[in-house]
Amino acid sequence: MKNYLEFEKEIKALEQEVDSLKSPFGSEGISEVDTQKIKNTQNEINEKLKETYANLNSWQRTQVARHEDRPRANFYIRKIFSKFTLLSGDRYFGDDKSVIAGFGLIDDKSVLIIGQEKGEDLNSRIERNFGMMRPEGYRKCIRLMQLADRFQIPVVSFIDTPGAYPGLGAEQRGQASAIANSIECSMSLSVPNLSIIIGEGGSGGAIALASSNKVIMLENSIYSVISPEGCASILWRDPSKSLQAAEAMKLTAKDLLKLGVIDEIISEPLGGAHRDPENIAADIKHSIIKNLKSFENLSKDEIYDHRKTKFLQIGRGQGFAKSTNLEGLGLSYKGANIDKIVSHFEKNKLIYAGIALLAITSLIALIF
Repeated sequence: MKNYLEFEKEIKALEQEVDSLKSPFGSEGISEVDTQKIKNTQNEINEKLKETYANLNSWQRTQVARHEDRPRANFYIRKIFSKFTLLSGDRYFGDDKSVIAGFGLIDDKSVLIIGQEKGEDLNSRIERNFGMMRPEGYRKCIRLMQLADRFQIPVVSFIDTPGAYPGLGAEQRGQASAIANSIECSMSLSVPNLSIIIGEGGSGGAIALASSNKVIMLENSIYSVISPEGCASILWRDPSKSLQAAEAMKLTAKDLLKLGVIDEIISEPLGGAHRDPENIAADIKHSIIKNLKSFENLSKDEIYDHRKTKFLQIGRGQGFAKSTNLEGLGLSYKGANIDKIVSHFEKNKLIYAGIALLAITSLIALIF
């Protein structure tokens, strides 16, 4: 049975109409199927989907990102990679079922695959802890990323979590340090790492695996430091103000691409990824292959510097780059040209004001 969101009521009614038209058994017994009416109604559905999904607000995109039928990491791993070998355990405490990790092949090349898995039905969601990772999950990922780095194998991560698990046991086992160590490990790799946000990218639970050379988002996925409901509860003490929070947080793929937080958006099929999972899996596979090829001719240091500069430049013009001075071993800040011009005028505004005043005085004297 299909699941529909609140803003899809009209689409639901039309699809139910198509289903009834396809059935030859009506109230008057067996009747002829009206294929022309089915075709017209299907065209109407497509137009309605186009109109609806072209005008989604941030809160509606959040709902699509959380859709029950949306393809999960396990689906993409099965469809995109071959010869996948599952690896388990952190070698300290145990295994975390909320994250799938192992080695596989894509385009005949070995990659480490990490996927945060929410589950597909009630039982699997409980087993997977709704995609909320515990410390042992992050430590498992660290162990495997270090292994991949040792053998120069690229890393591909699928991000889909509301956040790290906030339970007492997780905190007692060092949740915060596990997330911090995972970010540090991701940032220090000498192999290319790609992160694809396929649904929710929530809080530190997401960034722990999304500190990558390339951060890619599906069109209707979200990426934020907190959920819109959580933000509304903190700022306005009112969870019903989720729409205002979602708009203010700039958590959609388009907003984040403008801000330079992510690098690429993968367009979804009409009506969302859940309406054509095979097609979106093929598009993700193409994006992974394309991005991995872009790093083939880079050295270990160049891959590391690419990742470092990418994150340092967020909100800082052109970011930081290695000093061209032979004696300079650190990083120097590279500002955008427009920022340099504005800064120059700010520093010398009194001089320019004096020149302007002198020019105006001279012009008045010439006229009169």
